[in-house]
Amino acid sequence: MKAFIPGEGVKEFDFSQEEGRNILRHTASHIMAQAVKRLYPETKLAIGPAIENGFYYDFDSEHTFTTEDFPAIEKEMAKIVKENLKLERFELPREEAIAFMQEKEEPYKVELIQDLPEDAVISFYRQGEFTDLCAGPHLLYTSAVKAFKLMSIAGAYWRGSEKNKMLQRIYATAFDKKADMEEYLAKLEEAKKRDHRKLGKELGLYTIMEEGPGFPFFFPKGMILRNELIEYWRQLHRKAGYQEISTPIILSRDLWYRSGHWDHYKDNMYAVKIDGEDYAIKPMNCPGGMLYYKSSIHSYRELPMRVGELGLVHRHELSGALHGLMRVRCFTQDDAHIFMIQEQIEGEIFGVINMATTLYDTFGLKYHVELSTRPEDSMGSDEDWEIATNALRSALEKKGMQYVVNEGDGAFYGPKIDFHLEDSLGRTWQCGTIQLDMQMPERFDLTYVGADGEKHRPVMIHRVIFGAIERFIAILTEHFGGAFPLWLSPVQVKILTITERADEAAAALAAKLDAAGIRAETDLRNEKIGFKIREAQMEKVPYMLVLGDKEVASQAAAVRRRDKGDMGVMPVEEIVDMIAGQIAGKETF
Repeated sequence: MKAFIPGEGVKEFDFSQEEGRNILRHTASHIMAQAVKRLYPETKLAIGPAIENGFYYDFDSEHTFTTEDFPAIEKEMAKIVKENLKLERFELPREEAIAFMQEKEEPYKVELIQDLPEDAVISFYRQGEFTDLCAGPHLLYTSAVKAFKLMSIAGAYWRGSEKNKMLQRIYATAFDKKADMEEYLAKLEEAKKRDHRKLGKELGLYTIMEEGPGFPFFFPKGMILRNELIEYWRQLHRKAGYQEISTPIILSRDLWYRSGHWDHYKDNMYAVKIDGEDYAIKPMNCPGGMLYYKSSIHSYRELPMRVGELGLVHRHELSGALHGLMRVRCFTQDDAHIFMIQEQIEGEIFGVINMATTLYDTFGLKYHVELSTRPEDSMGSDEDWEIATNALRSALEKKGMQYVVNEGDGAFYGPKIDFHLEDSLGRTWQCGTIQLDMQMPERFDLTYVGADGEKHRPVMIHRVIFGAIERFIAILTEHFGGAFPLWLSPVQVKILTITERADEAAAALAAKLDAAGIRAETDLRNEKIGFKIREAQMEKVPYMLVLGDKEVASQAAAVRRRDKGDMGVMPVEEIVDMIAGQIAGKETF
């Protein structure tokens, strides 16, 4: 597809390129705005950018849009596409541009022009009878937009301010091929079925209640899931030589000032007064880890020192940003802080990468890596940042790992490596991170005694693997659609009886499974076996063991597996050994 780029002329783009997708979707937003103006001429236009996976346009209209309007708008958009209108760019001087938009009775466009710098180039794009204030770029003709779909409606304050008028925002998406759009829409439908908020309630795992927006409740089955993840985390960390600590949730304002959080992060922190003094609920575990290190004198022989913490942190997120377990106001970070000398940096980064790879591979999660560099709001010298950034870059390259540089997205105290996980629907989630920090050891005056008997400054790594346990559980819930791997499943086996005569044998089998460390439940209800099996399937239980008279007599059970169905009749001892072995091997099915 071809687009006109101001100053560069006509260029060819592919939809696989981000720039190509944005140009097509930006053009689609103009087509949608033109269709709305044709159908509802009194509508005033605000803005209509391309966004990830689609685009939107904000409208000020006496007509209240609903999804019932979508077919008519889409039909008019299809007509505009078929008309093959050329998109023509032109420029106007500032005063003429204002007069032009005033004549068209577009007050929002007038305001945008008035806020532009005096020497700004004010450009417009015309397609047929429709003209919009726009910097571009755009496709050459409307016919290049092959597939589009209106998705939803939301309210949006003009320019994001609650002081301004609420506008109507129509979200949509567009593709260069209809087949690709249909595949995308099918994935969206699948994502709705896998929504962790929905499955969390259905499976009795967790929820968010109106009494605590952003503060999750975990139910008994959810706690099993959570504790299994934590125990696995502890196993990996014990093996890698980490010590575990726990630091207080509330600490003094002076500590947060010393760490730099009060200057750089206080808007996200909850503050409290205790005995007339200022305190804050921790948004991060780092300062507590600094105090632990500082509590005793350390020798270079002790380094590297690896200290882990499963710390509950609180952050003040805006209500509109909250989303199930994905974005909450309190969560458990699987933090660790590694204190070392500079010569140990590379080896420790390798160690964290290896641990992250082991953990993510256990769940069948692929990932890609980003290197995030110094942000504008940062502390420390240029030299420190250069050393730290080059150390992370070198480690990635020596590991042979491909990575993308994410300019300006580092932490305020250091650059970082971020792990972005890909789930079964192809969506990515940022979870693990490795942050190299030379600032906090300085601010906290951390030292170690070197081989020369003198005090030296350590370097430290902040790192997480899960990121936040709550968010990781949400990702796993959607990745597996609630059908967790056997070792993680809150209920691993459901014993289903055909008649009451099997009740005693079911209890005995449940006891054997429990003795082998297998989580089992019995369903002794006077219901048909088909009904019981369907319910167990809905509950995503990995194994169903069916007991009737024949099975009881032969000390066996009919085995059904969630993904395979009927596996035939097997002796009880063989079943117990098989399931226990699969749990120990953390098999994923």
